[in-house]
Amino acid sequence: MTERKDDTIAVRISKVLAERIIAGSLEPGARLRQDHIAAEFGTSHVPVREAFRRLEAQGLAVSEPRRGVRVAAFDLAEVKEVAEMRAALEVLALRHAAPHLTSAVLDEAERITRTGDNSPDVASWEAANRLFHTTLLAPCGMPRLLAAISDLHAVSARFLFAAWQSTWEVRTDHDHLAILAALRDGNADEAAIVLARHVRWIGQKPVRSASGTMRKVFAIVG
Repeated sequence: MTERKDDTIAVRISKVLAERIIAGSLEPGARLRQDHIAAEFGTSHVPVREAFRRLEAQGLAVSEPRRGVRVAAFDLAEVKEVAEMRAALEVLALRHAAPHLTSAVLDEAERITRTGDNSPDVASWEAANRLFHTTLLAPCGMPRLLAAISDLHAVSARFLFAAWQSTWEVRTDHDHLAILAALRDGNADEAAIVLARHVRWIGQKPVRSASGTMRKVFAIVG
């Protein structure tokens, strides 16, 4: 019973910390102090350590000898790696999902992406974007694949928030509409090509850090 309770607490801690990392309130390189986190959540070190392992598995934290656990930094190479992984896994999921995509599902996906097009900020846009992808891919019926894709979307969100948290412009996602058009025509191959190109597109933006210095931040905008 205790082990199960610790597991539940660990999941809750990892989710809260992941949200802070993705939103940018915990910056790259920030140390995750086990004592402080255990005290905040009123628990022992055991579930905190498990929460750290979950964050490491998601690519949101790194464990360094003699330095403890820190929020993972990221550079262009990492953003490209995540983009390539998303392209490969999401195309695989889409090919398995395509035979099960009904008109109702495609209509719902279009409604979601048009909601995203009118998002006033990056957080609401990211939520709509992620829901669009999830709606199309969920019918693949492959839970492990979907879980891996979900983790990659969490990392993508972190890149995106780091670049566009302060400034966001309303945009129309033409790739989403092209994917839907191909699927409605029964052309899953074309939909897969557009999807792969879509999630590989990386934008960049100069961002001022908390210390006042400027740095280029890269993000997957898809």
